[in-house]
Amino acid sequence: MKTGVYICHCGLNIAATVDVEEVVKHAKSLPNVVIARDYKYMCSDPGQELIKKDIEEAGLNRVVVASCSPRMHEPTFRKVVEDKKLNPYCFEMANIREQCSWVHEDKEKATEKAKKLIAGAVARATELQPLERREVDVIPKALVIGGGIAGIQAALEIAENGIYTYLVERSPSIGGRMAQLDKTFPTLDCSACILTPKMVDVSRHPNIELLSYSEVESVEGYIGNFKVKVKKKPRYIDEEKCIGCGECAKACLLKGKIPNEFDLSLGKRGAAYIPFPQAVPLKYLIDPKRCLYLTRGVCGKKPACKAACLRDAIDFEQQEKSIELEVGAIVVATGFDLFDPSQLPEYGYGKYPEVITGLEFERLSSASGPTNGKIEVNGKEPKRVAFISCVGSRKKETNPYCSRVCCMYTVKHAHLVKEKIPDAEVTIYYTDVRAFGKGYEEFYDRVKAEGVKYKRRELDDEIKVSKKSDRLVVDAKPHEPEEVDLVVLANAIVPRSGVLELARTLNITRGPDGFFLEAHPKLRPVDTFSDGIFLAGCAQSPKDIPDTVAQASGAGAKASIPLAAGKVAIEPIVAIVDEDLCSGCRVCEHLCEFNAFEYDREKRLVRLNEVLCKGCGVCVAACPSKAISMKHYTDVQLSAQLAGLIS
Repeated sequence: MKTGVYICHCGLNIAATVDVEEVVKHAKSLPNVVIARDYKYMCSDPGQELIKKDIEEAGLNRVVVASCSPRMHEPTFRKVVEDKKLNPYCFEMANIREQCSWVHEDKEKATEKAKKLIAGAVARATELQPLERREVDVIPKALVIGGGIAGIQAALEIAENGIYTYLVERSPSIGGRMAQLDKTFPTLDCSACILTPKMVDVSRHPNIELLSYSEVESVEGYIGNFKVKVKKKPRYIDEEKCIGCGECAKACLLKGKIPNEFDLSLGKRGAAYIPFPQAVPLKYLIDPKRCLYLTRGVCGKKPACKAACLRDAIDFEQQEKSIELEVGAIVVATGFDLFDPSQLPEYGYGKYPEVITGLEFERLSSASGPTNGKIEVNGKEPKRVAFISCVGSRKKETNPYCSRVCCMYTVKHAHLVKEKIPDAEVTIYYTDVRAFGKGYEEFYDRVKAEGVKYKRRELDDEIKVSKKSDRLVVDAKPHEPEEVDLVVLANAIVPRSGVLELARTLNITRGPDGFFLEAHPKLRPVDTFSDGIFLAGCAQSPKDIPDTVAQASGAGAKASIPLAAGKVAIEPIVAIVDEDLCSGCRVCEHLCEFNAFEYDREKRLVRLNEVLCKGCGVCVAACPSKAISMKHYTDVQLSAQLAGLIS
């Protein structure tokens, strides 16, 4: 056995706390070590070349690198040894940064600890066995869940690569939250003008099949071979026959009587409707919870909508149907919801109609909104408007994170008030202004120059909105109370409803904030821990439109790689079941988060699908019969490492 040990200074990240030269001397004395070297940055090109040269010249068959977290650079160094025809699983990494130098101040003790960590890694490396990756065929189709701007961009990205893509959206139309906006900051472009062409591109693209008004029910399988069941809800209007003429909506007896969800109930619609004028697909639907015919069986002598439709598209016999899809990769772009400010009664939301949210303001200022773009509440144009930032953001009691976009959409809203009501007095009560994007600071300065007043308060300062006569009173410490006509709340971005169920369906994890968790925040920001499933947009974290589009393009590109390749390599670090020892207790089956085990009723034992296994080791620890072991983490290897640590 010939082992090479390479110790990284990581600039001063390691060298400031660990005596690297002393550690190198110790490494040279370890069993089977024929070469021990140090270098300032082992992950750099010269550092990698150093390892390659020693493998070739010294005939190394085991390599140990002592540096940072394996999560960051283990794939890098595996590739290095593989380039020189050494099996990548004959490489071992010792973490002497996060587990040593970063958590100690005493250089002498940190150096001794680094020696022990490396001794354990060298002992384990001696027992490592070559492993071979398997390849599985890939179904060259993709699924995108969510039809907002993130889902639209991801679907177009994949489809442009020649890959057939299913886009599933649970609403009657794609467009998501962006479709509800009036303008976009900082350029003040019309939101619909940017979004609508992309929506139309989706509807016309030969490689995209749009499944609107549909939801993902179940997902089985693994990267390259996912089986997905989609529930398509009935529109009660035949999509093939409907031409979007709107005659059914005009004839509906409930026209203008039902709160319109798209306008956040500020406007009204009928039981037959489309969500908004630019909807894609431009197909009407009937609300089954409000339609007089569907709920009571009566609507005049003949349903008014059916009588008005000249193409006989109304079909009250439609039923929910299940569609089965087979895809090779999945992009999750489920978007976000907004924090409900009524949870914080001090703001008066839900109590006073003059207190509205930022998204409700968007609908009031939109030309396609319920007031045709005129900013008014209770039929009156407000002359004094107050905006309050960080409603539900940056507090442990609600959401501890910053929602990122609130500062800038408040700046935009203030500008729209000054644009449409030039003599209005506008005040923004803020905690901090986070103008982080391209052109954002300039936009913020522009709005201040337009006469918008900014009043700073601390995050924990008391604030209360009350009513005095026909006006609201904003009492925001440390400032004097101010009477206003309208209060607009910048409420936080929160995870979309139903994400917990979807996370379970897809076998992907969520972070402490409730958003879907990426595999690595810097190196794998669009990947999940489930291979073949990727994240885009606010499903992963709060972000603005440019960042959402960029991440969606990245997710689409990453999803396209295995689909275009036709095959995908499977990680060989998986569990192994010894069928002679298995008692069929099924403990492993119930504990496995990846559904990798299947019970064989005839033989009364479990079998493992190696493609689904992620090598987490839960089954190994739990098996009462000791019938399960883990490749690359055998008892022999772990015992050797432990012996090295305590030697």
